[in-house]
Amino acid sequence: MTLLKANYWTRAVLLAVPLFAGQVAVTQVQTDFGMVPFSSALAAEKKEKSQEATRRTPALRNSVYEKLSEAQVAAESKDLVTAKQILDEMIATDGKKSLNSYELANVYNLYAFIQYSREDYAGALRSYEQVVAQPEIPLAMEINTRFTIAQLYFVQEQWQKGINALIRWFEMTDTPNANAYILLAQGYYQVKDYDKSLLNVQKAISMSEEAGKVPKEQWYNLARFLYFEKNDTKNTVRVLQELLKYYPKKEYWVQISHLYGEQKKETKQLAAMETAYMQNMLDKGNEQITMAYLYLNADVPYKAAKVMDKGLKNESIEGTSKNWDLAGNAWRQAQELDKAIPAMERAAAKSNKGELYARLGNVYLDNDDFKNAIIAINKGLSRGGVKRPDTARLVLGMAYFNTQQYEKAREAFTAASRDERSVEYADQWVSYMDSELARQKSLQDEDEAMLEEEAALQAESMPEEPVLDEEAELLPGAAQGQG
Repeated sequence: MTLLKANYWTRAVLLAVPLFAGQVAVTQVQTDFGMVPFSSALAAEKKEKSQEATRRTPALRNSVYEKLSEAQVAAESKDLVTAKQILDEMIATDGKKSLNSYELANVYNLYAFIQYSREDYAGALRSYEQVVAQPEIPLAMEINTRFTIAQLYFVQEQWQKGINALIRWFEMTDTPNANAYILLAQGYYQVKDYDKSLLNVQKAISMSEEAGKVPKEQWYNLARFLYFEKNDTKNTVRVLQELLKYYPKKEYWVQISHLYGEQKKETKQLAAMETAYMQNMLDKGNEQITMAYLYLNADVPYKAAKVMDKGLKNESIEGTSKNWDLAGNAWRQAQELDKAIPAMERAAAKSNKGELYARLGNVYLDNDDFKNAIIAINKGLSRGGVKRPDTARLVLGMAYFNTQQYEKAREAFTAASRDERSVEYADQWVSYMDSELARQKSLQDEDEAMLEEEAALQAESMPEEPVLDEEAELLPGAAQGQG
């Protein structure tokens, strides 16, 4: 599972924007959250709140407003040095005393923006703390600033302080949105309080769904991680199903396939992985190998072989001995021996042990290629590392027997019989071979006897040759039939 990184809330999304005349800094994160600037108009809408009614915010005097505006213009033009000089003058020993709490809050608010622009997050945090430390500032200003303070603690990975600040913010607002719950969930996640983190992310997802919106992908991912950490496979799968509905990605197909396997739902496990494979998502060799194994486990060896063959050919699967062996075995199980043999030959050639040659000899034997079976098994036995040399010698004996090399076959069977696991089979083969040899000898004897009998009968049926008178042979005309 891909873990959420500590810098999940990046600094890039925490850019503050200075606001004046009753407005306060609103971070980019708050904008993303759908929170509008807390202007005086928004504050007016909340006057029914008892807290607001008890606050009497001092006025922002024109002279101070002009100085703040001058500093803001300099800041917006990125002349941060000038902007800071103006603010420094405003809070000099005598000047600071002349500012009321609201004016001073706006000065610190702009200070915070300048410090944030310089990536001085600790300084920005101190300045925002000064904002909320001022008495009688607008409630909206305090609420918004406290939210920014919480975010800045998170930026600096001060997780518990960020949580505490965010809880204080929750206590002050009656309209927290889903994103605020997610931020709190992230804080609890970082301090490893997974139960509270899960409660908050569930709340955010529910709020989004109730509003007819699709929850954000990272929200589902946080929930996925938290359920996974609690070993809650059922709910982890449920969240992954939601992710695949709205954000179909390879990592989700792969993980849900794995979890279906844990639930012993092999059909769904294969279907999930196959879906990813058919969409060309499984671009890593180990993922394709997993796909092949799932096909083999489902008794679909031909598809397993095709996956391995494609991956080995385009080199997305490393051409190791083990991977070629897997391809060869898949082809063999699919009864495609003409394709199994080349794969297993490559597997054996890449191995430094004799086991794969022994298995290759078996395939040759299945294919009635007895000559190559003998060569492969002898090579394996001489190389060493054969897991069952007794079995290899049984196969070797069979190959010798089928090539009528009976003495070598007997030697192989005898050697195999030295292992008690193979003694019965070896003895059966020796007995069979002896009976076969006896049968062949009997047939040969019968054939020889028949041949002798036929020769004798043929000799008896031949007519006798005439005997000529020796004197007649000497007469001059006798040979010519003359009397």
